[in-house]
Amino acid sequence: MSDAASTTTVEIVLFPGFDELDAIGPYEVFQNGARAGASLETKLVTLDPVDRVRASHGLRVEPNGALGDPDVLVVPGGGWTNDDGGVSRVIDEGRLPEAVADRHANGTVVASICTGAMVLADTGLLDGRPAVTHQVALEALESVADVRSARVVDDGDILTAGGVTSGIDLALWFLEREFGKAVAAAVAEEMEHERRGEVVAR
Repeated sequence: MSDAASTTTVEIVLFPGFDELDAIGPYEVFQNGARAGASLETKLVTLDPVDRVRASHGLRVEPNGALGDPDVLVVPGGGWTNDDGGVSRVIDEGRLPEAVADRHANGTVVASICTGAMVLADTGLLDGRPAVTHQVALEALESVADVRSARVVDDGDILTAGGVTSGIDLALWFLEREFGKAVAAAVAEEMEHERRGEVVAR
């Protein structure tokens, strides 16, 4: 990741039909991490500049801008079981998987929450690698990845989390990995979140 003198940039990429908590949970963790001393800058972004994005439960979010070249790219899930939006649609369109693969090839750490793992799987990034996703997509993920029974799987340059609220645990784990246990503990305490489930890390 970034050296001690620089700021780690995190971008959470939004798309129509993304699950609200998949994105906003980690966003709040990272923002609180910055307040707790982590050298982090976190943005909500989209592939193209737009005024707002409608999420799966109707929340409308104003992103900070278009996807850049962050140190960390977070892909939320949502809509895997629907044909009218979310992960299924962005996979069919192909642009988001391509953008994720391009960033990873250039050194970006990629993280997925929930069925966002299926975007990573579509790129081939999870082929033969340990990973996890929401229970509704586990069977599909098993066709390409080494699926683990864990809440968070950290394979270095790729991190995956299970369903929805596990994104909070992934973000807390990332804070611990990069900025120390004290920062992660401070954020978990502030958010009154009890970390649970296994983290599989290489």
